Amino acid sequence: MTEEKKPKKISEVKLKAVKEFENLVKNKRTILVSSIKNIPASQVQEISKKLRGKAVVKVPKKNLIFMGLDFSKDKEIEKLKDNIKENFAILFSDLDSFELAGELITNQSPAKAKTGQIADKDLEIPEGPTELMPGPAVSELSALGIKIQIEKGKITIKEPKIIVKKGEKISQGAAEILSKLDIKPFKVGFIPICSFDTKEKIFYSEIKIDKEGTIEQLKTDYSKALSFAVEIGYSTKDTIKFLISRAGMHEKALEKLSPNTNTPEENKSEGEEK
Repeated sequence: MTEEKKPKKISEVKLKAVKEFENLVKNKRTILVSSIKNIPASQVQEISKKLRGKAVVKVPKKNLIFMGLDFSKDKEIEKLKDNIKENFAILFSDLDSFELAGELITNQSPAKAKTGQIADKDLEIPEGPTELMPGPAVSELSALGIKIQIEKGKITIKEPKIIVKKGEKISQGAAEILSKLDIKPFKVGFIPICSFDTKEKIFYSEIKIDKEGTIEQLKTDYSKALSFAVEIGYSTKDTIKFLISRAGMHEKALEKLSPNTNTPEENKSEGEEK
């Protein structure tokens, strides 16, 4: 007769942690899963401190957070589990998902390039003076195809040069030069993956916040909208000066095409003579 296995007893610490997660799931509006891959523990703590008052940051074991999420009995919240992999943090907040994601992007820090890292954009060495002294750096720069000259005892980059293209691995030489020039092309911080709005019962599978890109897009859209509004003659405080200017140009063009090319003053004089 086989002896029945007794169920493992869950420690008081784990029970307390699960209960805390249950309360956060129940009382907070947003549950956000974030990647913390390649982030030093010290920086995780630093970011967590900056988010105090805005979000509760937890870096738990999978089984503990799963037990806490199971408390909600919501099918949509189950989708969070599929996105909880290694090196993750769970954030609970009263902010909505996109506000919280924006806070995470704001708290990202510049980071140096590492050898073997895949570039997510073209890495360019800008032209201009540097603080590098002539020596080994001359051959290191030349090896990457960077044109230089010596000015006032220091190296100057003659023209910009892309040393790593998007999608390529960063070579040791490229990483070292970027470091020597104090160029930090990347940002390190919490990367939002997905979230669940417990108030609206909405699961967001992707949360991408690009403030700089959005601002540039808005500028482009505004420029296009302005030219379009002027073209169709739509009058607003932003377009009126352009419309008046265009009307003036049209008036001059019509004057040139008109058979009577005399000015109003000349026409008046001719009338008086008659």
